[in-house]
Amino acid sequence: MTILLSALAFFLLLSVLIMIHEWGHFFAARRAGVVVEEFGFGLPPRAVTLFTQGGTKFTINWIPFGGFVRLKGENAIDAREHTRPGSFGAASIPARISILCAGVFMNFLLALVILTFGFSFGKWIPIAVYTSLPALEAAAEDGLINLTLGVRIDDVVSGGGAAAVGVPEMSILTYVGDQEVTRPEDVAGMQEGKRQVIYTVLLAPEYTEEQKFTVTLSEKSEAGIVMALVPLVLEGTAQPLGTAFLTALSESWHMLVQTVHGIGQLFLSLACLDPGAPCGTVPDGISGIVGIAQYTHTTVQEGFGAYFRLVALLSLSLAALNILPLPALDGGRLLFVLVEFIQRKPVNRKFEVVTNGVGFVFLLILLVLITYHDILRLF
Repeated sequence: MTILLSALAFFLLLSVLIMIHEWGHFFAARRAGVVVEEFGFGLPPRAVTLFTQGGTKFTINWIPFGGFVRLKGENAIDAREHTRPGSFGAASIPARISILCAGVFMNFLLALVILTFGFSFGKWIPIAVYTSLPALEAAAEDGLINLTLGVRIDDVVSGGGAAAVGVPEMSILTYVGDQEVTRPEDVAGMQEGKRQVIYTVLLAPEYTEEQKFTVTLSEKSEAGIVMALVPLVLEGTAQPLGTAFLTALSESWHMLVQTVHGIGQLFLSLACLDPGAPCGTVPDGISGIVGIAQYTHTTVQEGFGAYFRLVALLSLSLAALNILPLPALDGGRLLFVLVEFIQRKPVNRKFEVVTNGVGFVFLLILLVLITYHDILRLF
């Protein structure tokens, strides 16, 4: 039953993200007077035409993922056909820019809405923004999260006083004698000049069971432990909608930056230009269809909050990917429009169509390569 639910969630996730992207193109094209010849649910070949409205055929296609819009004259090689009334090429440059950017805008808007409601009603934690302990502490002071810090014993050095009495690693040090421990740097002062202290610790992994250890210190008043300040309690708060919207904007921006950086690392790795990664490999943070399916299965088990957070993340990733100036993507087509604006004349139609065609083939090969690495990670 869980597998079936995950499969349905995966199908809905991809379909909604791509369909809302295509609806943005559709709406902007209609507003600009460009004829939308087809709005397809799924990818060709066509299975059935549902109905025709306003000159647009609404169709269901055999490949059951995503969708597309086909604009009049968009891929025509002949310049006259490309610029006939009602075609994409006949629209003004501002109109064409708005049409090409509308899909990305809709994906960004979807993520922004989901994140705003998540930070307000779902009490989500902005994980992309608060990536360091000082950032978490600042957010706690602002009331955006609930945070309780503790001192964790990350390592017990062999031969030291703590190791001799069996102080466990990953436990939380709460007291040295009768003094409460709040920071790792406080412990040295509490032990200064002493040869023996009593450690009170909370045992991992639940941190509910308390135990005391009498630790003999070295001549330098050291117990032989390595400590770190870590969050013990980290919870979101119900932010007001206005504050949640601003938090969502910040989270979206950080996610977009991380996505673009990840795509850049992918191309560097494939081109063997990244000294920190094996030549021709796909970095761990990059996933294709198989990886997304895995993430979907995991989030479905964790609940609706985790699932909708994944939807927001993938919507932003789709927006970031599509706006890149690569042939066949919205950003690549946008680049041709901007070149036309700068040079005051259209780009050669055959060159543009061939470039986008080659770019589409390259993207398909890239998708196959990423999916192959997804499958390798399964084993």
